[in-house]
Amino acid sequence: VQLQACGGGMVQTGGSLRLTCAASGRTFSRYYMGWFRQAPGKEREFVGSIRWSTGSTYYADSVQGRFTISRDNAKNTGYLQMNILKPEDTAVYYCAAGARITSAYDYWGQGTQVTVSS
Repeated sequence: VQLQACGGGMVQTGGSLRLTCAASGRTFSRYYMGWFRQAPGKEREFVGSIRWSTGSTYYADSVQGRFTISRDNAKNTGYLQMNILKPEDTAVYYCAAGARITSAYDYWGQGTQVTVSS
């Protein structure tokens, strides 16, 4: 599985961004697509994921209600819609494919930088 993430940028507090993750290679239906982020000096953390086969979504408490994950089966593409962004959301964001909701991610895309200015 190959993953390509894009859509990062700089936005002011309260703004929105949408990240896109295009998947190719194996049939994606058996996987979860997860979103993770890593801020400078911090460990990578789980943001949310979507079970590709059913569309069920899962979120970290820190983004619940602000971020929305979706997917387009026909395009084999996942999305992370980020609203009401805060400076603490600043990080490099990664998409990944894995076997579980928050862990066992074996395939990773390159990161895309999201910067939220105060």
